[in-house]
Amino acid sequence: MTDERKPVLALFYCQRIPESDESIRHELEEKFKGSVRLFPLPCSGRMESLHLLRALEEFADAAYIITCPDGACRYFEGNRRAKKRVEMAQDILEVIGLERERTGIVINDKIDLKTLSFLAEEIYDRTKQLGPSPVHTKSSKEGLDKAAHAA
Repeated sequence: MTDERKPVLALFYCQRIPESDESIRHELEEKFKGSVRLFPLPCSGRMESLHLLRALEEFADAAYIITCPDGACRYFEGNRRAKKRVEMAQDILEVIGLERERTGIVINDKIDLKTLSFLAEEIYDRTKQLGPSPVHTKSSKEGLDKAAHAA
């Protein structure tokens, strides 16, 4: 049995990433045809582990954050907070039996700043290797529905 569905990546990103304005976001969403969903943030430090986990539960096969360069956060430590929250989400994924790599963080480089387009493609290519999330398979949903009805 093969799953022909393309993987879906939830990508949360700091709005200070080069070439991350609204028009670029729309171009990327069009290019990936729903396989990458982009969510701009005023600061990556605003992300909570719950947001990443919720994206994985609702629609995504992987959820990542792109931050501004380390030490370059306009709120001083937003990208450090984001890193801790991603690690917490990864720990939770591991406990429930999913791959830690289903969530992650990419901290942009101060010297070699990369654009949102470049990073989105790089992360999407990396996460395609994971395949579809078992959370979204029919048998998993049926099991969750039965458990919810029994409660």
